[in-house]
Amino acid sequence: MKLKKILIVDDEPNIVMSLEYAFKKKDFEVFIARDGTEALEIAEKEKPDLVLLDIMMPEMDGYETLKRIRENKDLKHAKVVFLSAKSKEKDVEKGLKMGADSYMTKPFSIKKVISDIEELLA
Repeated sequence: MKLKKILIVDDEPNIVMSLEYAFKKKDFEVFIARDGTEALEIAEKEKPDLVLLDIMMPEMDGYETLKRIRENKDLKHAKVVFLSAKSKEKDVEKGLKMGADSYMTKPFSIKKVISDIEELLA
């Protein structure tokens, strides 16, 4: 069985490390990007099944990154899940309106993030 590919995009090393560890234990192939620009480069090369995307990042924020993923014919298939500290209803609505498949807020439970993502990819 081919491993599911997940791209984790976040500029907070602690979050990235804990998620990377947890997803690898669940047999995901994990890629890491620190900002939107790097995320798009990796996504174009690796064609992840799912992108776990922070919103507030340097250079290119999560909204712009999502927009570019959705505009790219090679990446349109990818599920995109926002994982953000922006937890106001209007932020969640904006993210979903822009085409995110799901929106999770920080702080989060790793167990919940993984189960939600496994469900999305099932």
